[in-house]
Amino acid sequence: MSKNEKITSVQKSYDTATTKNLEQSQVEITGSIPTEVWEKYRPLALKNINEAVSVDGFRKGMIPENILISKVGEMAILEEAAELAVSKSYIDIITDKNIDAIGRPEIRITKLATGNALEFTATTAVVPTITLPDYAKLATTEMKKSGTEEEKVTDTEIEEAILRIRKSRVAHDDHDHDTLTPEEHDKIITDNLPALTDDFVKSLGKFENVAQFKTKVAELVLEEKKNSSNEKRRIRIADAIVAEAIVDLPNLMLESELKRTEAQFKDDIERMGVTLEDYLKHAKKTIEDLRTEWKPYAEKKAKLQLILNEIAKKENIAPSAAEIETEVNHIVEHYKDSDRERAGVYAETVLTNEKVFQFLEGK
Repeated sequence: MSKNEKITSVQKSYDTATTKNLEQSQVEITGSIPTEVWEKYRPLALKNINEAVSVDGFRKGMIPENILISKVGEMAILEEAAELAVSKSYIDIITDKNIDAIGRPEIRITKLATGNALEFTATTAVVPTITLPDYAKLATTEMKKSGTEEEKVTDTEIEEAILRIRKSRVAHDDHDHDTLTPEEHDKIITDNLPALTDDFVKSLGKFENVAQFKTKVAELVLEEKKNSSNEKRRIRIADAIVAEAIVDLPNLMLESELKRTEAQFKDDIERMGVTLEDYLKHAKKTIEDLRTEWKPYAEKKAKLQLILNEIAKKENIAPSAAEIETEVNHIVEHYKDSDRERAGVYAETVLTNEKVFQFLEGK
């Protein structure tokens, strides 16, 4: 027997249970349930099937047992009883053995016969063990690479930002986008730019004159540059830590991240008036092609979240209840259909991640 296997006998909802560690943070459980335990589920199995099956002349749930068995077969009754018994045993086993399971297990009945012990195997993903590198040192190194020079805004950047605003205010009613080349369209926009006057800037907001407007634009450009620099720095910090951390990522978590990526991509292109099917047809790709392209990003993102969680736990970093409540209120205010419980989980994750990065940047 390998060092990863242990057998215990407990007279509970199961008899014996063997656990074996697998790759990609999975655990295989091999268990047996005594005959007298699993056969006690037969009445409940009969009731469940009775309520699901239709037989002419009888109401659902009121079918005589002999007629029900003749309809579905004895094996269907045994299989339902086995599933009920294994569901209870699985919970007891992972509790008794302190298995930190995530997601739904894959369960296979390996022995099922009246008068015999029920045998099964269950494979489940578990929260992976994470070996963290010296994240404080890595963060410090990346912070030094960023330098200490203060962000500045040039006159050219201000003028470019103002030009974009002026272009956005050009009316498009007098020309057809579909019949113009990009060059023609750009010329029409340039020829019809609104003059940068006090009246124009007043139409954009609470500005008294052009000078005040330029000051505000400069502030916004500077803020954007700072945010961009901050985001790039955090990406470098994250990449450095993920590269040196050891995370045996479960397939379940990778698949979950891929599904989130797919859903976000679908939403993004539909907002542009394009269906996913049309996009795939135009791009001459399948959804599996896209998933292959997304996989490295999804894997890195899933690993990073586990790493941030581990750092937060190790450094005792967590948002306050008041901070979470404020963020949840903000989410619910902007997304009326939001579920408060899910919003709470999301808010706690986002706030914790922010605090972990602030901690790393402070190093």
